[in-house]
Amino acid sequence: MADVARRAGVSGQTVSRVANGRDNVDPLTRDRVIAAMRELGYRPNSAARALRSGRFRSIGVIMFSLSSYGNMRTLDAIASEAAGAGYSLALIPLDSATQSDVSGAFDRLSEHAVDGVIILIETHELDEAEIALPTGLPVVVVDSSARYSYPVVDTDQAQGATLATEHLLDLGHETVWHISGPQESYAAERRRTAWMTVLQERGAPVPEVLVGDWTAESGHELGRHLAENREATAVFVANDHMALGVMRAFHERGRTVPADLSIVGFDDVPEAANFWPPLTTIRQRFDRVGESAMRALIAEIEGQSPSGRELVPTSLVIRSSTAVRAPLLT
Repeated sequence: MADVARRAGVSGQTVSRVANGRDNVDPLTRDRVIAAMRELGYRPNSAARALRSGRFRSIGVIMFSLSSYGNMRTLDAIASEAAGAGYSLALIPLDSATQSDVSGAFDRLSEHAVDGVIILIETHELDEAEIALPTGLPVVVVDSSARYSYPVVDTDQAQGATLATEHLLDLGHETVWHISGPQESYAAERRRTAWMTVLQERGAPVPEVLVGDWTAESGHELGRHLAENREATAVFVANDHMALGVMRAFHERGRTVPADLSIVGFDDVPEAANFWPPLTTIRQRFDRVGESAMRALIAEIEGQSPSGRELVPTSLVIRSSTAVRAPLLT
């Protein structure tokens, strides 16, 4: 920094202001300092700055399932928001959420000297009774239970499931079947509970829940079972990939969508508009979830009060996989 100051003919304090992005430097002076930095190959020493400021400009992310569409979209938004705020990311993927796994992930992140952590684990395993999160470090939890004192950011799962179920009932279907996600998933639980609540409030029968594992294969297997039931005219499926499997099963059985079955998915994956027929679904705003989580964490790092729980709204996207129920032939 002293070499840069001598080359640019300014004080070391001015070089420091430029290196730290301060705006109280004359534009011509700033240009002269930047030119001197380039000539000398100067790069600000992030470790030294961290020692002086107490900030490392780094965020840790602990998450499951890098193959999940929603998780990857959320992570992408977190990364974009972090980059815009001048933070880097240290990613720790996990295969399970045991106490030792989560504690180990925090230990590894401490080696990276992060300013805060975002936890993207949506299973029942992440429960305050089982997982003790370390104190003294800003934390935001994404898509999990509300049992933590940390800020929690989540999609409004109940709103989405309500929209899906009401849409099918409003089309004249006597009831709506449901293919749920795994039992250990908080998201699946909230969607399942909202579906059941709507049926009960509307006085509709509540069919047996069919449980899948988020994959198209499980949707296909359960769809084969559903296709044998002529009373099943409408189904709300907990994600788009399982809905695709259900549609294939009905096609193989010689039954058509939506003439024989109206179907609503959840997520609005990019391919949903190109299913045949195009899939009616609930759109999640994974970008909003990631951005909100990162902003909440930065606010914590900067000493602001935790924001509590934030629910990102969903919306119903109506396409061709749902239709008014045809009258029964007598």
